[in-house]
Amino acid sequence: MNEMILGLDIGTLSSKGVLVAPDGTLIDQFEKPHDLLLPHPGWAEHDPEDSWWADFIDICTTLHKNNPGTISCVCVSGIGPCLLPCDEAGTPLRNGILYGIDTRATNEIEQLNQRYGKQEILAKSGSYLSSQAIGPKLLWIDKNEPEVWRQTKKFFMAHSFIVYRLTGQYVLDHHSASQCDPLYDLSKQSWIDEWATDLAPQLELPNLVWPSEQVGTIATSEFESIGLKKGTVVVGGTIDAWAEAASIGVQSPGETMVMYGTTMFLVQSCPKPISSPYLWSTAGFLKDTWTLAAGMSTSGALTTWMKNLVQSPSYEDLLNQASSSNPGSDGLVVLPYFEGERTPLFDPLARGVICGLTLSHTRGAIYRSLLEAIGFGVRHNLETMTQASGSAPQLIAVGGGTKGELWPQIVSDITGFSQKIPRYTIGASYGDAWFGALAIGATTPDKVWNYTDRLITPNLSLKPLYDQMYGIYRDLYPATYEISHKLAKLQSKNKNYFSTLGS
Repeated sequence: MNEMILGLDIGTLSSKGVLVAPDGTLIDQFEKPHDLLLPHPGWAEHDPEDSWWADFIDICTTLHKNNPGTISCVCVSGIGPCLLPCDEAGTPLRNGILYGIDTRATNEIEQLNQRYGKQEILAKSGSYLSSQAIGPKLLWIDKNEPEVWRQTKKFFMAHSFIVYRLTGQYVLDHHSASQCDPLYDLSKQSWIDEWATDLAPQLELPNLVWPSEQVGTIATSEFESIGLKKGTVVVGGTIDAWAEAASIGVQSPGETMVMYGTTMFLVQSCPKPISSPYLWSTAGFLKDTWTLAAGMSTSGALTTWMKNLVQSPSYEDLLNQASSSNPGSDGLVVLPYFEGERTPLFDPLARGVICGLTLSHTRGAIYRSLLEAIGFGVRHNLETMTQASGSAPQLIAVGGGTKGELWPQIVSDITGFSQKIPRYTIGASYGDAWFGALAIGATTPDKVWNYTDRLITPNLSLKPLYDQMYGIYRDLYPATYEISHKLAKLQSKNKNYFSTLGS
């Protein structure tokens, strides 16, 4: 019987599973879409039963049906940091509250800054509180959903929820814990008990493990029908972006993953903990390693928005039109903050701006301007990372956006950096399989499965144009800050506010 490792990632809009041989050879993969719930402006949620557990079962069932063999190890990653409050038995009490795209806890961020001290939080946790942090969302539940809060005894992220269902082990990996600000001490790599007790006295904190650590085995035969036999090893797993960084071997100082997805995410390896008020400083995916991370709230989501808005038959159609448009989009500059912005602004009330429109602008130029806006956002984050770490970034690109040539080429042209594209751009699920291989001794940390397939190099002739456009991009946010915030506050009153006024 062939031995296989199962890696499975629960994403924002879909989940993906892969079966991989112990030497890294991809055997099969399967993806299942699920719903992103947006019940209120600024909220983003998942139903844990439908989007997490049902996806896990369905993907395992499909892969098992198509691939006879023995699954020796399972590792799951997922969107994060997210917050699923559960009772003592691990039963969900509400939908899972997602990562930084959920901005409901803005007021709670300020309350915790006042309670513990903004600089003290930065010193211990490595990052300022933002919409990405777990602590403010715990406080939000306490204030707004008292019945849920009264019953909350455990909390899970997407991957740790699956681990608990499979093994009964209540664990969380160090990296994910390091994004539970202000509950984790980055330098000591442990929970901050006094703050946790103050913030959530009834909450039992999970035991800390590393992403590639064996946390248990499947104890019963109930999962044999989906290919998971009794005794199958289950690994800790982690948040998806760090599993994706692991899939391409981001380990040496300065190596930086650029993930082209629904949101743009960057993870840079660092030789020591580095606190930054503009980025997330976290534990790495290997023991005693650290990373700096950056994330834009929207990137691929902008392309989906545009495709739906103009009812384009395909992304390829829009890309062809954008490719025929001039660099610089004939003088269009876009702020891509359609759902607020995470790093380096940490501004949930930022809003999208399309500046410079004329009657001569085409659909292709507008689409290109969105791709260029993402490139400007990446440049802003890379400059911030370089200032914090002192390391020149070495870019390795992953994600669905790397399948075409235009988008990554625009990013290289704007940033001035080349990008390595690995042979597999599957994403986090492939990194999960690598964690599984580490856990069972089939590979070692220094062995990278995913070698470079091609290289994207910048077109240096475009540097003067993009330097000028980038300067305008940086000026546009402070110039529109107050107006955008006024509009955001109007939008947040309730989603029926404007239609009610017109009735």
